[in-house]
Formats: sequence, C-alpha cells, structure tokens
Amino acid sequence: MPYNLLFTDQANDDLTSLEQNPHLKKRLKAVRKALGFLETNPRHPGLNTHKFSSLKGQNGEEIFEAYAENHTPTAYRIFWHYGPDKNNITVIAITPHP
Repeated sequence: MPYNLLFTDQANDDLTSLEQNPHLKKRLKAVRKALGFLETNPRHPGLNTHKFSSLKGQNGEEIFEAYAENHTPTAYRIFWHYGPDKNNITVIAITPHP
C-alpha cells in the first residue's frame, strides 16, 4: 500500500533549493527517485533505510535516514518518520551527508 508523503517546511525548502539550482540536476533526479521508493516501499533496498538514533520527531517519533545517493561526496540523505496518520510518511529534511 503506497504512503502519502508529507513535507515539513524544512523539507519543502530543501527540495525547492535543489529544484532551483541547475548544477544539482543530477542530485535532484536521485532525490526524486528515492522519494518515489519511499512512497511505495520505505524498506526498498536501494534506500538503505535505517533508524537515526540521535534525533526524535516532534512527538517522539523514531526518525529514519534513507539514501538518495551513495558512494558520492556529500551524498544526499532523506530524513523521515511514520505518521501522523497510518499511511503517512513525514519527510523532515533532504540534506547532503556531511
């Protein structure tokens, strides 16, 4: 069953920033592909989804990290949690890995 993706203001800003930078076109494509996988199967092997233990959601939700890219400098990651409703995933941030 597909999930409905919800975006925080931060995640919206992150995505907009990617969309507006022509130099990051390849990264944007990878992020969109990863969001598609997240929407249909958050445990898709290509996402390498795992818990991100150093953060908690606004209401104490477990935060997960999914890979949009791998094996590249400053590879992009998507941080998310389940909820607020049963079939929702809230994307918290879309950021380059430090």
